[in-house]
Amino acid sequence: MQINFAALFIAAIVTLVTGFIWYSPKVFGTIWMKENNLTQEELRKGNMLKIFGLTYVFSLMITMTLMSLTIHQSGAIGMVGGPPLMDSAKPSFAAFMADYGMAYRTFKHGALHGFMSGLFFAFPLIGINGLFERKSWKYIFIHAGYWILTLTLMGGIICGFA
Repeated sequence: MQINFAALFIAAIVTLVTGFIWYSPKVFGTIWMKENNLTQEELRKGNMLKIFGLTYVFSLMITMTLMSLTIHQSGAIGMVGGPPLMDSAKPSFAAFMADYGMAYRTFKHGALHGFMSGLFFAFPLIGINGLFERKSWKYIFIHAGYWILTLTLMGGIICGFA
């Protein structure tokens, strides 16, 4: 199975682009800052190169996980003894990939799995942290909404183009 690494690198950028829009003052930024007791001045004090750089690295890590959640064929490699290039795959792997190699490899399918990942994984994680940190439901829903949208877009890009 060929992997389009450019699609993974592009999908990782989605966290930054979506965050730029989602957390802008015209969308949810003002509410988010109020819920965190932050001011524009405090936000400007951070090392933006470090923040954006590490965000991109973490996003690349997310793309690797989403690839296994959105591209079902990636699990087939482990079931048949390894990638065909290593001569350890069983002959049935070639037949499987010939029949199903591109099945469900669409933006729509990846977006569905990305959405489900956001709803059933990211949202509960954010909710648990928010509850223990005594954060408001506004805070929880702002972050959960961001991750549901972001993972939906990332999943679509990864499954449709990777």
